[in-house]
Amino acid sequence: MAELPKMVHSEVALLCKKGDELVKSGQLEEAKANYISALKLLPEDRNEWEAATWIYVAIGDVHFQMGNYEKCFRCFYNAVQCPGGLGNPYVHLRLGQMYFEQGNEDKAADELARAYMGAGMDIFMEDDPKYLEFLETKIEV
Repeated sequence: MAELPKMVHSEVALLCKKGDELVKSGQLEEAKANYISALKLLPEDRNEWEAATWIYVAIGDVHFQMGNYEKCFRCFYNAVQCPGGLGNPYVHLRLGQMYFEQGNEDKAADELARAYMGAGMDIFMEDDPKYLEFLETKIEV
């Protein structure tokens, strides 16, 4: 897999770090703007770069915290198309949560089960217990 040019990598890392700091201080719109700027710095075919995976995850998490579930879903759907996204328990957790919020129980159960199989019950502990409770109705946890 090709590596990002050093200057691009440095700038992307700096923007994402600033975005992370803004999230911690509750400045979600500003954080999102930093992540989007980082994403725009990636070369053509953004989804070919591993950095895109984590930038989409960061943007998606901001949308999740803001309750923008449709935008969150799109970000995590994009992340699963990028290197390291498919099979990542966290990505599958968020996809499952978004399918749940959209009322698609079959896909929600599938994605949440993938998250559970990849990372165990701990991955569910930071979010609303309704997702784990739902999964418990579908599989034996």
